[in-house]
Amino acid sequence: MALWDRLKESASTMQTQLMAKKNDLKSGAFRDASMAMCALVAAADGTVDPSERQRVAQLISTNEVLQNFPAADLRRRFEDNLTKLTTDFDFGKVSVLQEIAKAKKKPAEARAVIQIGVIIGGADGDFDKDEQAVVREACFALDLPPHEFDL
Repeated sequence: MALWDRLKESASTMQTQLMAKKNDLKSGAFRDASMAMCALVAAADGTVDPSERQRVAQLISTNEVLQNFPAADLRRRFEDNLTKLTTDFDFGKVSVLQEIAKAKKKPAEARAVIQIGVIIGGADGDFDKDEQAVVREACFALDLPPHEFDL
């Protein structure tokens, strides 16, 4: 199976798993961590192009799990995290990873945050090395084994 097909299948499987836990994913910690993860993946290569912003905006408005929260609030949180990362990536990454780590207390939320990172990373058909690396770092921040997510 081609890498692209495996990536699509993995993202689809993760979306199904997220949907099964939708009712458990309503906390502020999950909301904040998921938007921090989206920003981290979008800025993984050090820049954020308009297509990356558009992919996240689309995820925010169409992902049923994230519809537990007001889209405008999610968008604002995403943009705030993105500003931290684009101002000073290394310093911003520390702050964003701390935001992600807030989901650590609830394993279902922590896994869901990583799954969102994988979905965002693979949305353009290329879950590149930079994106995989930041999702792997988020796994460590959440005390989750990266291999559980094929990272």
